[in-house]
Amino acid sequence: MTDDSTSVEEASDPRHSGLPSRPGKIVAIHLSYASRADQRGRRPTHPSYFFKPSSSVAPSGGTVERPRGTELLAFEGEIALVIGTVARRVPLDRAWDHVAWVTAANDLGLYDLRANDKGSNVRSKGGDGFTPVGPSLLDARTVEPGALRLRAWVNGELRQEDTTAGLLFPLPQLVADLSQHLTLEPGDVILTGTPAGSSVIVPGDVVEVEVDAPDTPGAPTSGRLRTTVVQGEHGFDGALGSLPAVDDVQRAEAWGQEPAPPPFRLTAELREKLVRAPVAGLSAQLRKRGLDAVTIDGVRPMHPGAKLVGTARTLRFVPGREDLFARHGGGYNAQKLAFDTVGEGEVLVIEARGEAGSGTLGDILALRARARGAAGIVTDGGVRDHAAVAAVGIPVYSAGPHPAVLGRKHVPWDVDVAVACGGTTVEPGDVVVGDGDGVVVIPPALAAEVVDATLAQEEEDGWIAEQVTAGHSVEGLFPMNAWWRARFDAWRESR
Repeated sequence: MTDDSTSVEEASDPRHSGLPSRPGKIVAIHLSYASRADQRGRRPTHPSYFFKPSSSVAPSGGTVERPRGTELLAFEGEIALVIGTVARRVPLDRAWDHVAWVTAANDLGLYDLRANDKGSNVRSKGGDGFTPVGPSLLDARTVEPGALRLRAWVNGELRQEDTTAGLLFPLPQLVADLSQHLTLEPGDVILTGTPAGSSVIVPGDVVEVEVDAPDTPGAPTSGRLRTTVVQGEHGFDGALGSLPAVDDVQRAEAWGQEPAPPPFRLTAELREKLVRAPVAGLSAQLRKRGLDAVTIDGVRPMHPGAKLVGTARTLRFVPGREDLFARHGGGYNAQKLAFDTVGEGEVLVIEARGEAGSGTLGDILALRARARGAAGIVTDGGVRDHAAVAAVGIPVYSAGPHPAVLGRKHVPWDVDVAVACGGTTVEPGDVVVGDGDGVVVIPPALAAEVVDATLAQEEEDGWIAEQVTAGHSVEGLFPMNAWWRARFDAWRESR
């Protein structure tokens, strides 16, 4: 292990505003604070990084443009480390010696472009002015890396506050780890991550970020790094590259919303009850609770005697259009992705708009779903290779057979979104139950209550059927009056 060192020129005053020189490289970490990781619902085992261009650096007091046609520009207050001496394969206990200064930074990012670069963040975080730094530098030799505080304000309101005690990976570890892979040179900047509280900012907002050491004598501070958001005049040309795009996931992460609760899972006990509960009874109980639009209409079972029980995964087709199919229909499209990732015990629900004029799946995809352990498939479109799909054995509900391929009527568009299938809305995670009467969709929060009520009603209906079979009139029995109810209660208690 080697430790090469060269000094930064003494002329660089650590107290002045801004960086001593333009950084050769800026390395940023994805997730580093426990508060942020918990907000995102995942804690990394090791740090991971991305680069930002040095052209993104901006001084305090400047502006940052939100490009025309975008909506999700977000701030991230961070502690910036400025490397003072060359660091290559340095040990952890000497890593901090290679840090010359500490200051404030704002790792601005445009979530509208985040999906396009899949973690590299080249476009989403590399824009001009997207890395304000300053205004003053703290001498790293005078502060403890584990006792720094980071705060960020938007329009004077405190939005972020955390300390380096809340880091998953201590600051010296980031220096040592990076030096294993690349040479850190004087002037390089490491952005050490942001805590919870990052959110969207809009034109007119003023963001301030400060790093200080409140428990150090003199309470040294970087001062407040101030950046004003302005509306940019320029957007992006789709003929040159991918355009900004947002979805609910990007909006939730950009705004800093709490992560969604864990996906609903059917317990073995609940699944067994749903297998015993008839769809007609479940539908009746949902109606009693004010839910009428819960049946997937126009679909018929390929195996009438089979019971379908599972949680929904979704696939959406949009109406066929030649140019869209050319872009979205080939290769590893949304249809193939859905069948390739459906999980054990899940029901793949396909929105085909009730258009049965082409197939929405065939035997190969049915085989893939069965191999994945899927509970079944529901589509309000057609099925190709109908007999071959039936032979696969997995429960399938569809609008019927059709020999045409997908591209005749449909374009596979997206997965794991709310879909409209057979006249009802199905969200990922909804409980789907099917039998010979049809298919019903149950909100997960109501599943246990509804199935218990259904089975109780089935017991009651079974007893009533016995009385009718014995010759009793349905008058007063169906539904039961007080006299019959007392007899039924006595029968049930005697069991």
